[in-house]
Parts: sequence; structure tokens; C-alpha cells
Amino acid sequence: MAKFLTNREENYAQWYNDLVIKAELAENSAVRGCMVIRPYGYAIWEKIQAELDRMFKATGHVNAYFPLFIPKSFFAREAAHVEGFAKECAVVTHYRLKNDETGKGIIIDPEARLEEELIVRPTSETIIWNTYKNWIQSYRDLPILINQWANVVRWEMRTRLFLRTAEFLWQEGHTAHATSEEAMEETLKIINLYADFAENTMAIPVVKGYKTESERFAGALETLTIEALMQDGKALQAGTSHFLGQNFAKAFDVKFTDRTGKLDYVWATSWGVSTRLMGALVMAHADNNGLVLPPKLAPIQVVIVPIYKTDSDLNAISATALKIKSDLESAGISVTYDDRDTQTPGWKFSHYEFKGVPVRIAVGPRDVKNNTAEIARRDTLEKETIPAGRIKEHVVRLLEDIQKNIYRKALQFREENTYYPDSWEEFKNIIEDKGGFVMAHWDGTPETEARIKEETKATIRCIPIDSKEEKGKCIYSGKPSGRRVLFAVAY
Repeated sequence: MAKFLTNREENYAQWYNDLVIKAELAENSAVRGCMVIRPYGYAIWEKIQAELDRMFKATGHVNAYFPLFIPKSFFAREAAHVEGFAKECAVVTHYRLKNDETGKGIIIDPEARLEEELIVRPTSETIIWNTYKNWIQSYRDLPILINQWANVVRWEMRTRLFLRTAEFLWQEGHTAHATSEEAMEETLKIINLYADFAENTMAIPVVKGYKTESERFAGALETLTIEALMQDGKALQAGTSHFLGQNFAKAFDVKFTDRTGKLDYVWATSWGVSTRLMGALVMAHADNNGLVLPPKLAPIQVVIVPIYKTDSDLNAISATALKIKSDLESAGISVTYDDRDTQTPGWKFSHYEFKGVPVRIAVGPRDVKNNTAEIARRDTLEKETIPAGRIKEHVVRLLEDIQKNIYRKALQFREENTYYPDSWEEFKNIIEDKGGFVMAHWDGTPETEARIKEETKATIRCIPIDSKEEKGKCIYSGKPSGRRVLFAVAY
């Protein structure tokens, strides 16, 4: 299957698109800008969803669901919010169709116009804070820690599967707190949770940091982000957590009585990750042989392929293979035994390698005779023969090592592609010729930030949380700077 894949080094964008489609993760739909997530892709998303859901609930959050449609007037209540999303909103104006009296098919019934237009959810702050007004009266009602798994619509003109589509799946957390300190603590807690998930489950190293004012979420006082580096040298924003202050509480008049009897507005956060993580998984790890999936997210962690010529060979092999399958499943490993007679072993090897299955076990007549099996790992393509009695413990350790090795490889790539220029010419040359993460001094002004973006397309991805104070000069203006910030060209 890999021979039908565009070479990554020749055309990265086409390689990505080919891989997403041919690995059966997703495909374009009949609706412009929208995608069909295929079963294999959705199985990966379900694993992402399940682990994040477990992590949210372990930190006290609960799931709820809010309407897909939001009254247009709700957006007008928070000026920065409506300005941030106005150009991306899909609007429902009518609620009924009818047959055209001239016989030209179905038309919108002009008499069925809504009294107030409805916005198809681009994000849920407004509808949720309108609801919270009914739930919150006292400090005893706080905090509210709610997460929603949903779909959203943002009317994108230029779309790419998983990375930017008109409709996508995500989770969005919306919390309410009695104090500014509690809300900011929540904002930090979630960005740390996202970073933990990205690094330990997705095997993608990330940089945590604060967005500049121009890059913040519409309506937020602070936005924290995790930024990942893809193999083409571009950055991908993989998750965000927002400190909303009291903006939405004031917009929807959500007040509470505190412990002293004083009436005050509630403090808020919101945070989310989306199916964009699926794109990150492909772009951070895959190669010219196909997907490379971290074992923690692989729908199939181990595939067993029989190699045989006769039915009697297959019967003997199946007895051995099914015993291996049962042993591995008892250790919580997902295993597929592919004994189909419609495909050759060579085709199956290529198929599962392309799908990114972490471990492949091949069993032939000689293996049955010698009580062994050949085990191959997807990340390095290395193979070895293992005695049957050691297969279970070997595969358990191998999956752990593959998970760590995929992360190590991505981390090494990031380290090798992180640069520290001190001049404007050096900065421009890196952005144009190399890409990657660029740690450079910035004078802190939006004017300089805008000029750098205009001249190089590089944006400030974040001000890293762990960045150290370092006196220097802004690479563009030459004005004093107290620390380096992270620049990159981004998706």
C-alpha cells in the first residue's frame, strides 16, 4: 500500500492527504468542507476520547450536553466573542421546506422564517452561561465543572482533513468559580492535563505557554496553549485552556452571593481539544510506509498473521495463534488474528504496516514445530524470533518500549529543529529555509508581532511557561527584551 503514497520529503501536504484517505482514517464528504470519519479513524478518536474523559472525571469534572443552536442575540452580549467568531458562523434562518408550486423541486418556505436567527454552535460559552444563570445563586453552587463532547461548525473556506474542517468533533470544558484564583488554577490544571495526555498517550512532546493578546481566544483574558512540532517544521496548536475572567458572567448577569454575603460576578474558564489531534498523530509520527501509531491509541495493538500453504498447516498454526491471542488479551492487549484466505501474507504484512499496527506476529509451520513466532515492531521495522513461552511478557514490554521510542524520536526531532537566533536576518533565514521552533527575543509590542507575521508568516505560538529570564534585544526592533518567545509558521 505504501507504494501508492506520495513521498513525504517530496510533497508533505499530499503525503498527509494520501495517508489519511488510504489508511481509511477519513475522507471528504458530499458536503463542502466536511469529512466522513471512517471506522478505523473513529476507533482512534474513541481511544483519545476515552482517555481524556477518564482524566477529566479523575479531576472532578462531569459531562453534560447543551443545544447545537444558539440564539443570535446571545453572541451580541460579549463584544470580543462575537467579533472573533462572526465570520465563521453558519446561520439558520428558516425552519421548513415545501414543494415548489412551479414543479422545480423543494424550496425554503418563505413563511417559515424564524423570529430570531439561530447560530449553529461554533463554541458554547454563550448558551452555557445563559444556562448557568439558572444554576448559580450562592457560593454553595460553585464550582461548576462541566465538560461537553460535541460537534461544532466553523465555516472555513480552505479545509484539510482533521486539521481544518467546517464541522469537527471536540470536547469543550466550561467551569464556573467563586474567585479569580480558583479559575486561574483551573486554567493551568487543564493545560497541564492536556500536556500530560499529548506526551504520555499521543507520544507528542509539547511546549506549554501563554498566548499573546492578539492570539487569545475571543473573550478570554488569558489563553494557555500546548504547541507541537510536525515533521514538516510547522507548529500545530494541539489544545487550549482559557481564563475568561468575569466577561461572560457579566454578559449574562450571572451573580452569586459569596461567604461574606457580598454579591459578585462568577469567574469562568473554558478549554478544548478536537479531532485536530488526529491530524497531529499522523503528522508527528507517520512515515513513507504509512501510519505509526503509539500503542496506547492503536485500535489494533497486535496482529497475528498465519503463513501457510495447506489447510492442515493452517489448522496447526491456528491452534498456536489463538493461544497467543488469548494470552495477550488476558494482559489487556487488543489482538487481531487475520486468517483470511482472500489475501496473501505479504499483502497482510503491508496492510497492517500501513495502518500503523504497533506489533505484528507471524506464525508458520516452522514456528509451530519450533514453538516460536516472528515478532516485528512498526516503529523501527525490526524483527526477531521469540520462544512461545516468552511471547506474552515480550510483547507487553515491547509495546511499552514502542510507546516510549515514538516519543523519544519526536522529541529528538523537535530538539534538532529548535533554533535560537539573535538577528533578524538569521531569524528570516531559519523561517524560510528550515522551519521548526524558533526561540527569539520580542519587544512585547503587538506592532512588532504583526510586522514579523506580515513579513515571514511566522507567529508567536506562545510565551513558554518555563521560559527563563534572559536579557536581550528584539530580533525585529532591537528594543530590550526580557525573555525569548516561541515563533513558528503554524497550521
